[in-house]
Amino acid sequence: MASPDLSHPTGPLPDLARSDAGTALCSTWSVGTPERQRATVDAITAAWRARPWPSPDLLAYNVYAGTDGDTLMHYSQWTGAEAYHAFVREHRAERVSDIDRAVPDIQRNGVGEFRHYRRFSGTDEGTAGAAADPGFIVVLDIDFDAPDPALRRTWIDTVIEGLNAEPHPGLISADFHLNVDGRAHLSSDRARVLNVARWTDEAAYEAAIDTGGRPADTAAVDRLRDLPGFAGSRSTRYRFARGFTPEAVERR
Repeated sequence: MASPDLSHPTGPLPDLARSDAGTALCSTWSVGTPERQRATVDAITAAWRARPWPSPDLLAYNVYAGTDGDTLMHYSQWTGAEAYHAFVREHRAERVSDIDRAVPDIQRNGVGEFRHYRRFSGTDEGTAGAAADPGFIVVLDIDFDAPDPALRRTWIDTVIEGLNAEPHPGLISADFHLNVDGRAHLSSDRARVLNVARWTDEAAYEAAIDTGGRPADTAAVDRLRDLPGFAGSRSTRYRFARGFTPEAVERR
């Protein structure tokens, strides 16, 4: 059977700002080709649906497919970090083994631990809330060479202030996350901000590119490049592929 079209996501729509999530784990995989990307999403789905939900402390697990045909982003929400570490000890290996048998030689790029800090809600948030497709996702990963969390919070606050100052048609929301300090073993030793921006579709994002050749939310980032500690940023485009929650898996 052919792999499903990843432009048609399945599973509950993610809420990155849910109040019961104490921590979020984010990682990326590189799989090589669009065919392997689709096959990997299929393998992830099979591995998770074949087993009971591993812990009540895992609130949701979402998979995003990069428009490059290579990247997959994993975003899971937990009540706390210790629950994630218990999952790694007790349940992760069997799922990874199933996936690796289906799609060998996946490159895994490390895991970062984050906490949701603030959400910017765009003018299209209300109308998009009922949509079946959560739209087009742009993930902005911002690096800082200064460890002070207050600096990153100020940076986010200033970006949101700039976003609130003018309309951005098609921008549904932007969820800003702070990485958890001192967790080098999770590949998050560098101070980072993660912005997951949701757009109605890729056309809206392209239309938002300003006269300087940069999208509206990235233009706000440009205005803050001189802030002490800012060390650069990179963006990746995704579409939501699969969503897993305890309720959805138990109804399988």
